[in-house]
Amino acid sequence: MDTSTRRAARMADAFASAALVPSLGDAARGYARAGVPVLPCVPGGKQPLTARGFRDATTDVAQISSWWRDRPDANIAIPTGVASGVDVVDIDLHDGTTGFPAFERARRAGLVTHWAWTVRTPSGGLHVYFPHASGVEQRSWTTPAHIDFRGDGGYVLCPPSRLFIAPTRPASYDLAVVAVREPRPVNAAALREFLSPPKPTPPGRSAPTGSSRPEFLAAWVAARPMGTRNDGLFWAACEMVRRGYDYASTLGALGPAALHAGLGEREINTTVHSAFRRAVPESSQSGPGRLFTSEEVAL
Repeated sequence: MDTSTRRAARMADAFASAALVPSLGDAARGYARAGVPVLPCVPGGKQPLTARGFRDATTDVAQISSWWRDRPDANIAIPTGVASGVDVVDIDLHDGTTGFPAFERARRAGLVTHWAWTVRTPSGGLHVYFPHASGVEQRSWTTPAHIDFRGDGGYVLCPPSRLFIAPTRPASYDLAVVAVREPRPVNAAALREFLSPPKPTPPGRSAPTGSSRPEFLAAWVAARPMGTRNDGLFWAACEMVRRGYDYASTLGALGPAALHAGLGEREINTTVHSAFRRAVPESSQSGPGRLFTSEEVAL
């Protein structure tokens, strides 16, 4: 077990203990004693109460006691990325939209399978925690798929913080599930590409005209000059998907043409896969109950 994994295990214990203490201040001090830096946020909200935001996060118990003595109802946040040793994939659920189907597709693709623990958010969404990869910078980002990533330069609220989902009804962040197998870092760049694949290149003047039959598309792809080959293959593959061709037929028609243009086999396969991910309708929505396997234990 490497250093990042051991640190994540200690943090998971701290998250479990946070639900057992009588106050937010006690929970904040518990995180700090476990080596997890924390900062106070506005009661019932996410905005930091300190001048520099997540950059003020600390494990100094005296400073933390002072913060929560002044604001005993302050929420608790931790910085993500190298500052704390964890990255978080945030699955949103609000206004009739959900990121759970996209997360399930990413899980089936093997991109988010080795998380350390999860936290149920007040909206019904999920924070999925991963150990931060040592020596690797992964910046925070958002996607239209209702899945966000919190890494270097970000922060998240943690249990037992509360938000006011309705004006008079607070809801809390609660530890949901801890994995029993060894967690591994998430590849944030690969996950982002999977969730937000590149858009197809507009046809423009150089696209084949008069027909989108496979042989015309293949001839067009084979003639793509350097700098346009990958985008051209992607557009042509999307065109074949739109016309109902399956993966084998698309790769069979366009693969040799892309090889002739100078692309490598691995790049060709990746590009055609991206076209199918973009063009094939998403599977029916699935709830959070489909996320967990027998390798996981609910608390």
